[in-house]
Amino acid sequence: MTNQGKFLDRKKLMADPIMMVTIIAVSVFLLLFILYPLVILLADSAVVENSVIKDGLKETSTSIGFGNFVRIFKMSSFRKSIVNTLWLGFVSGIGATAIGFLFAYVDSYVDTGSVFVKKLFSLVSVLPVVSPPFVLSLSAIFLFGRTGLVTRTILNLNQTSLYGWRGIALVQIMTFFPVCYLMLKGLLKNIDPSLEEAARNLGAGRFQVFKTVTLPLLLPGLGNAFLVTFIESVADFANPMIIGGNFDTLATSIYLQLTGAYDKAGATAMAVVLLVISMGLFIIEKYWLERKSVATLTGKASRERQPVKDKSVRYPLVTICILISVFVLVMYALVPLGSLFKLWGRDYSLSLKWYQYIFKNKGWRVFTDSMYLSLLASPVTAFLSMIIAYLVVKRKFPGRSLMEFVAMLAMAVPGTVLGVGFIRGFNSGLFHTGVLSGIYGTGAILVIVFIVRSLPIGTRSGIAALRQIDKSIEEAAYDMGADSGKVFATVTLPLIRDSFISGFVTTFVRSITAISAVILLVTPKYLLITVRINEFAEKGGYGVACAYATILILITYLAISIMNVLLSKLGTGKKIKN
Repeated sequence: MTNQGKFLDRKKLMADPIMMVTIIAVSVFLLLFILYPLVILLADSAVVENSVIKDGLKETSTSIGFGNFVRIFKMSSFRKSIVNTLWLGFVSGIGATAIGFLFAYVDSYVDTGSVFVKKLFSLVSVLPVVSPPFVLSLSAIFLFGRTGLVTRTILNLNQTSLYGWRGIALVQIMTFFPVCYLMLKGLLKNIDPSLEEAARNLGAGRFQVFKTVTLPLLLPGLGNAFLVTFIESVADFANPMIIGGNFDTLATSIYLQLTGAYDKAGATAMAVVLLVISMGLFIIEKYWLERKSVATLTGKASRERQPVKDKSVRYPLVTICILISVFVLVMYALVPLGSLFKLWGRDYSLSLKWYQYIFKNKGWRVFTDSMYLSLLASPVTAFLSMIIAYLVVKRKFPGRSLMEFVAMLAMAVPGTVLGVGFIRGFNSGLFHTGVLSGIYGTGAILVIVFIVRSLPIGTRSGIAALRQIDKSIEEAAYDMGADSGKVFATVTLPLIRDSFISGFVTTFVRSITAISAVILLVTPKYLLITVRINEFAEKGGYGVACAYATILILITYLAISIMNVLLSKLGTGKKIKN
């Protein structure tokens, strides 16, 4: 853009006070609640407390340096947790990507012979969205734990290797592979079948075509899926906490260092190490592999692909996918079953005792508090993400790219890191006194964390929706005399209401099932379902944990069902068609 064009854009922006105020307000929010906690975290990690004994009295002083990092890296447990985290991320990434690719390939290339199989795949891909992040950990304990159905009842084993990296990897792979499946399914459908048919016409066999044509086209997408799973595994807190045993990861080490050893400086330094790892992976995924994938696969297939009907290919692949799907469904079904049995592994008689227990012990308050805070965060997040998307796509102003980057940044920040950042930022940082100091320990800080954690998804959805809207529609409203606020409220927002509703419900689901960030910030003033599930699971109260989890799944499933009904009734697609 020329200097004259930039000048005209700035002049137009200065003439619109509503837009100026909006840009400033959004920038302040992103600065205070995303950048500031991370910057204060980095700054705090460099502050070293030095203690000396002088005249029999202990004196402390502070200095700037890498002393906190030197100290934590001297801990063998911390060094081991780094290796554990990276190993777990690698294993989970490989496993989830491989299974996700298998499902995507069967869905896109193979004649499954039944609509039921397609619906089964769709159901499996939705389950991780509507369930808390640690549901499969409870199921794994019921199947392979010390009193598990497989280990004790069927195989009569006294020992189990579930509690460690194997158990966590199993749970993470089963949780994350549907995400890989959905990512790779879209890429496979975009490959033009004429490329593969040309290789077949030249005499190449099916496997040769796959190895020389299909796989090279998919490599960036496979790498992208692997890194997404790797990032999720590195940031995962709940599963390692429940079935990790002595296998500590960085996320659990930070939590234990803060709540067990009461070492804030050490926990802060550990959080920075985890932040560096996750940010590095995020940058590779976002700015290299994602762009490479888009550049490799462009457009849509010129015609439909002829599905593979060869029985030697079809039967083994479809059978493996069905078996994995059934296994996943069984794992999810064990949670409500676990809430109905009196004592898993001992007494399988049906009872409602666990539901009676939770509602006699502040059960209603747990659900009302969780829903109240999640419902507060949902409309704010949906509206804010649409505004950010609008500013990024439809407006030109200095710092636009930075605004988009910061809004998406929370996607790369693990929950435990964000939690430590909020503690250091609003309890002992620049805002330990003043107006913002009052949010620490209140429901407001939980709502803000919910907003920050869900903002990237809503923003990404809004950006995708806004790029499909012709700018002439809004320009017509401007020509009629409407200001920017009026145009956004009456023209833009109605056109992207699908994304708005989706962002609202997604935020509600993510908020009510969140644990990694809020577990460090929650106080007895507010009781959250996920925190209670974690507490009972750690104590071995699996029946109570399953009862909470079952109700939580029902709540999230109901929310998503309502969203689907609203989208079908109010969706822009249906509106335009009529």
